Amino acid sequence: MAIEKADLLNLQEASKWASSHLGRKVSTSNISYLVQYGRIRKYGENGNTFISKGDLLNYYNAYNESRESSWREQLGQDLNWVLSFEKYTEAETTKHVHRLHPYKGKFIPQLVEYFLDSHTDKFKTESFFHQGDIVLDPFSGSGTTLVQANELGLNAIGIDISAFNVLISSCKVMKYDLVDVQKEINRISLALRCFLTDSHVMEFEEKLLSELSKFNSINFPVPEYKYRLHHNEIDEKSYGAAKELEFNSTFQKLVTEYHIKLRQDSNDSFLDKWFSQQIREELDFVYRELQKIENIHTKKIIGVILSRTMRSCRATTHADLATLTEPITSTYYCAKHGKMCKPLFSILKWWNTYTKDTLKRLVQFDKVRTNTHQVCITGDSRNVDILAKVSRINPEFADLIAKDKIKGIFSSPPYVGLIDYHEQHAYAYDLFGFERKDELEIGPLYKGQGREAKQSYVQGIAEVLNNSKRFLCEDYDVFLVANDKYSLYPKIAELAGMQIVNQYKRPVLNRTEKDKGAYSEVIFHLKDIKYER
Repeated sequence: MAIEKADLLNLQEASKWASSHLGRKVSTSNISYLVQYGRIRKYGENGNTFISKGDLLNYYNAYNESRESSWREQLGQDLNWVLSFEKYTEAETTKHVHRLHPYKGKFIPQLVEYFLDSHTDKFKTESFFHQGDIVLDPFSGSGTTLVQANELGLNAIGIDISAFNVLISSCKVMKYDLVDVQKEINRISLALRCFLTDSHVMEFEEKLLSELSKFNSINFPVPEYKYRLHHNEIDEKSYGAAKELEFNSTFQKLVTEYHIKLRQDSNDSFLDKWFSQQIREELDFVYRELQKIENIHTKKIIGVILSRTMRSCRATTHADLATLTEPITSTYYCAKHGKMCKPLFSILKWWNTYTKDTLKRLVQFDKVRTNTHQVCITGDSRNVDILAKVSRINPEFADLIAKDKIKGIFSSPPYVGLIDYHEQHAYAYDLFGFERKDELEIGPLYKGQGREAKQSYVQGIAEVLNNSKRFLCEDYDVFLVANDKYSLYPKIAELAGMQIVNQYKRPVLNRTEKDKGAYSEVIFHLKDIKYER
């Protein structure tokens, strides 16, 4: 079908039109993504990219209308689409320090903000927290509640059984001497580059990337290949496997030529199994440099940068970053990117990327942070003495807790049988030597979702709430985010001496897992059973 010239938009015009049409910011990168991944067709030649306004309109209408109606049919008409936060871009849902480190199972900051701020609407008819109040997150995870509490002028306490989770949470709200952080990053980066001068790995990577680029431009042209794939014109599995085999001889030749050792001699630990020999040597080198840092805050944040770098350098495919199946040591067809990709052979690229990104995010957060208290403590939320723990870290905050009590809880407890929280960061535990306490996790994946696991989960969450009540004010408000497909929370509330006074059912659009199907979670609002609304 012929396209009218007036219907064609360049990337900037398409971005402006889509932003106006959807009522939210749509960047040129968002439009480029739709072209690159075959969602809409590209028009134009010689480096000029044009998009049909009609194609964009059809795409957005079909996507948005069908998703909301389809999800309501599958999940129920009580789905509160306002709480989908669909108008927020990824940059907004991962703003400032929220993306200092990857973490499975975290909620977006806008959800926390909705319940902690003082606004009201037809769904949230009263404010539950006000500036100066204290909020508790007994399952702190990566610290989203602590960060948003700070931004909103609230004091906050986080608790987590995982020492590494506490490190991430604490680093997000910590105040730094950014000049010192930059100085130490520069020192380590220079030392790393010097360390690499005696290695052939950089030459190897450069040559391999050149060969991959030529191969991909011929066999996986952008955006034609993705468009044909999206419209079922190519059998991806067989075509990808054939091209993977075809390129393997080139890869093996380069490995031999540059004397690259793909595997470590040992396979005993996570660090042994999931990192190539060269990557392991570089990680160990940077870790040794990290130990030379005197400022403890600087050492912690650069440790988080190193951990983030490690995660990106594991010997796995791009499509398998979240789950890990088997280590990969050669080039492979990447279903995520629709071309041949390679594992990492040096940490330098990601180290440089994450050092710059982290400094930028710390500066951004400094612009919105408030002068309030946030403390994250390592402990078992079922029995930890919050006041005693906080008093050892921040006596002034402990006095405030004793005087005013904690106004309430906002937290997302672990889902029964879904995630092993220590194991998702096994690489960091191996390198930094943190003590693991997997056996104290509530509802971990390794315990499954059977009857006994559910009973243990109910008992565990109830114990957390009962322990927390010792430090809560009388008229507390508790908000727990959960996908309660087994209907466990009414029993949990009963065992904790609480009543569920409201439920907010929201669609979860921004999931990091591979399953992008219809999915919802409920925010349970609980109060003391003696409290009359």
